[in-house]
Amino acid sequence: MENGFNGKTIGRWALVFGLFSILFYFLHDIIGAQHYPGYEWMRQAVSDLTATDAPSFAVASGYSNVYHIFCCLCSAFLCILVRNERKVFKAGIYLFSLMNAVSAIGYSLFPLSGSGYDGSAQSFVHVYVITILVVLLSIISLILIAIGSFKNKKRLLGILSIAALFCMFFGAAGSAAMPKEIFGVIERFSTYSAVIFTGVLGVYGFLRYKKEV
Repeated sequence: MENGFNGKTIGRWALVFGLFSILFYFLHDIIGAQHYPGYEWMRQAVSDLTATDAPSFAVASGYSNVYHIFCCLCSAFLCILVRNERKVFKAGIYLFSLMNAVSAIGYSLFPLSGSGYDGSAQSFVHVYVITILVVLLSIISLILIAIGSFKNKKRLLGILSIAALFCMFFGAAGSAAMPKEIFGVIERFSTYSAVIFTGVLGVYGFLRYKKEV
């Protein structure tokens, strides 16, 4: 059934959740900041908005949770879509999807207990376990996706993978090297790169499904 309500059709449209996830991440950042008196987005990390002691915790966490759900749904259907792809590209998609799952579960279970880093066990896990694992999975997966994309003649996707990887490196390295006055700006290069690339993969999957359905 080309136009029927079948599994492939559901899977194809589920990939649009990748774009919705970007919207809800922006909402969690923008609306969350509006519920945090004195929040300075240029100086502070996005994660400060969902710290358990932040006045924006309830609002920002709500949008963030929807973002994570959409991310994981998009990633799950992407994993199904690429099951017959070459190993390198497929491994990259699987690891990127794992990164989204680790981010969704890890940050929900271990939000910052205080804005910035307050030295608590919960904040330690958030910063030095979950964040490091998410960054490592992101870097490895983006490298594999880029390599696999160029091998499979998906040049645009390969270029976008490299762009996301560059933004992630810039955000991670720049956060420590740049003045604290613009910490939040630089840090967002890293966080938004993964968020936006999930949407990119959702569009890729949607167009790919269009050819198969």
